[in-house]
Amino acid sequence: MQKITTFLWFDDKAEEAAAFYTSLFDDSRIVDIQRYGEAGPGPKGSVMTVEFELAGQRYTALNGGPEFAFTEAISLFVDCADQTEVDRLWTALTADGGQEGPCGWLKDRYGLSWQIVPKAMMDYIRDPDEEKSGRAMKAMLGMKKLDVQALQKAYEG
Repeated sequence: MQKITTFLWFDDKAEEAAAFYTSLFDDSRIVDIQRYGEAGPGPKGSVMTVEFELAGQRYTALNGGPEFAFTEAISLFVDCADQTEVDRLWTALTADGGQEGPCGWLKDRYGLSWQIVPKAMMDYIRDPDEEKSGRAMKAMLGMKKLDVQALQKAYEG
């Protein structure tokens, strides 16, 4: 078991969200579901927590009620192999009420923020050539969903 697990607070859609997220990534699964008992605070038998793995990383989702909502202060960063993976995840995560954001960021239908970033972008901005990395960064700042081909063109000048 990993030492630190990301804990995600949902109003009442923890199981639905975990099932959706695990459908998007290889090496992902629902590990365990715990239900509220007589002591509550949720209705007896309703889902309290869902432990799940995304690409081998463990998370716990809690049905904690409406007291807290997600903000962009925390996001899940996905290192995508290529444009095909960016497109697939972007489409799935913005569907059914998700929202596109700037610079590869989005909110899914549950309000959780994600960064969907192609590996190439990280390579470009890490380049010690400040002119090349700066062009890639400037191009990225003008995008919503990141476009690998446009980023490469900007990077190469």
